[in-house]
This record gives sequence, C-alpha cells and structure tokens, in this order.
Amino acid sequence: MAIRSSMHRIGGVMLEKLINSDGGDYRGVNIPCSCKGKAEFIEYRDKRVTTVLSPVNIRRAYYHCSGCRKGQLPKDNDLDIVGSSFSPGVRRMMGRVGYKESFDEGRKDLEVLAGVFVVTKEVERISEGIGQDIEVCACLERGLSLSGKVVPIKSTPKMYIAVDGTGVPVVKSETMGRRGKALNGEARTRESKLGCVFTQTTVDDKGHPIRDEDSTTYVGAIESAEEFGPRIYAEAVRRGVQRARQMVVIGDGAPWIWNLADEHFHEAIQIVDLYHAREHLGDIGKLLYWSNTTKTKEWVKERYVELDDGDIEALVKAMRRHRPKTKETQDKILKEIGYFERNAERMR
Repeated sequence: MAIRSSMHRIGGVMLEKLINSDGGDYRGVNIPCSCKGKAEFIEYRDKRVTTVLSPVNIRRAYYHCSGCRKGQLPKDNDLDIVGSSFSPGVRRMMGRVGYKESFDEGRKDLEVLAGVFVVTKEVERISEGIGQDIEVCACLERGLSLSGKVVPIKSTPKMYIAVDGTGVPVVKSETMGRRGKALNGEARTRESKLGCVFTQTTVDDKGHPIRDEDSTTYVGAIESAEEFGPRIYAEAVRRGVQRARQMVVIGDGAPWIWNLADEHFHEAIQIVDLYHAREHLGDIGKLLYWSNTTKTKEWVKERYVELDDGDIEALVKAMRRHRPKTKETQDKILKEIGYFERNAERMR
C-alpha cells in the first residue's frame, strides 16, 4: 500500500507537469465572449483538483468580459472540471460506487481500493448529479423514439417486457406524508418501478424459450405507474417493439402492471411470472398447515403440477377444500384465491 501511495504521488507530479505544460493556456489578450463581446485576460488562477492519482494544482488563464460581467476559464472546459474540483475519472468512480451502495460505504471503498480520498457528501452530490444527467439523456432518447425519428432496423420474432416494483429504503424526508405498512401507518420506503425489455429467437432442446444473449435493457425510476408507463413503452419502441412479430408482458400479478400493459401494449400476451405464482402457493401452504413442513411441501408440490398444467380451477378447488381455523387466515386464503382466479388466463 505504501508503494502504491508513492507511485500515485509520483504519477500526480507527472500529471501536474503535463497539464500545466501549456503555461496556463494563455489564449491572447482577449477571447470571444458568448455575449458577442470580448473577454480580456486578467490573470492566472490556480485550482486544486483531485485526480485518480493524487490532488494536482492546475494553472489556468482567467478572462473577464466587461460587457456581460462574466468570467471565463477556457481550460476548465477543455479538462471538464467546470464547477468541480474532481477530475472526470474520479467523478466516474464516485458515480459507480454511489449507485451500488450507500454513499459512506462508497467513500470507504474509494479510499481502500483506489487510494482516492473524498468525503461522503461529495460522493452523494456527484452521484446524484450524474443520475440527473443520465435522466436528461434518457428523456431526450425517449422523445426521439416516440417521435419516430429513430427507427430500429432489426426485427425480432418475440419481444418481452417484464415489469415489477420494489420498496427502496429512503431517508425520512422522502416519505413525509406517505402512508405505509409500518404499525404506525408511516412509510419507510418508496416504490421503485423497474422494467426490462429483451428478445427471444430460439428454444432449447426441451422447447423452452431462450433469452437472446445481451438483449436485455433496463429502465427504472421512483415514480407512479402513470409516469412509468410511457418510460417502459418508449424503451420498447426504441428496441423495435413495433417490428416484433409477438409481444409478451410478464408481471407478478399486480393490477397496475396489467393496467399499464392494457394501455401501452394492448396486443401483447400477458403472462404471470411462474416463480411469483409459486411463491403465492408456498405462502398458502404455510397458512394451511402452520408448522407442519412435510404436509406443506406435499400440498405445494401437488399444486405445482396443476399450475404447470394451467389447471387453475383444480388448484383453486384444492384451496377451497380447507376450512381455516381463524377468520384472519380465512381472509388471507380468500385473497390468494382471488389472485389465482383473476390471473387464470395469464397463468395458462
């Protein structure tokens, strides 16, 4: 680690000399200003920037326009450090750790793995800034796709659109005034809507569909279903859904997903994800047999066969045969029966 630290410092010295080899990027007595006036050279100004090697001092020529009273540092534009004391490389690192883990854990990883020392708040600020930039680009791309200005060349036999939602832990200010599942009625999470689009052209030797390699793209945001609908639709359009010979929407059975599918993908086949359906059967088995794991496993195994065969009527009939001991359990069973009955065709 000591050798690495020394090499980083040596690299930082070399980098600083290289960046400042232009003498501060002096561009003459004056340069053009955006106000169509002239910005005059005032002085050289130094700026300390954290790079992937070490902090370096950068010498820049400063110009000022007397017309619009704005200053210019052309070298900052060239090095992509306008309004930032971090190099583009360090900002990429901060963004990468910032979206994968908590900002403080990201700061620690940068320190241990890269020898880059920053504060937690800086990781948060840079990560969120990059996120906003990505969203701006995504909005522009969605607009182009929906306008018909971007037309995919390749057609595909089948395109799948999978949608789900999951709770994301957030700070308290993000849940202010929102109802949740906590005992006091408060929300502790915000629901992130997630979607992926992928294609399928082949099947395996058993006839099961195989997802095309590297065909999956993702979208996601903490927003309402009404806002998320156009987001996933635009991604499907960008991927060429209008040239697909068949569309499939996969979901866990939540009504908002089918409402979204009806609005944006009304010609698609709607399918309940097999594993979510099986998860429901496992929950029902536990409700019926409590702690008797052997009976639970036997009952669930029999229901799996009915589910795989698409015989939802037999599956529901097996649920109705039981008489739960408490009203609470009975209500839960009826709720699950409703889930299977509503989605019977989607499970076939």
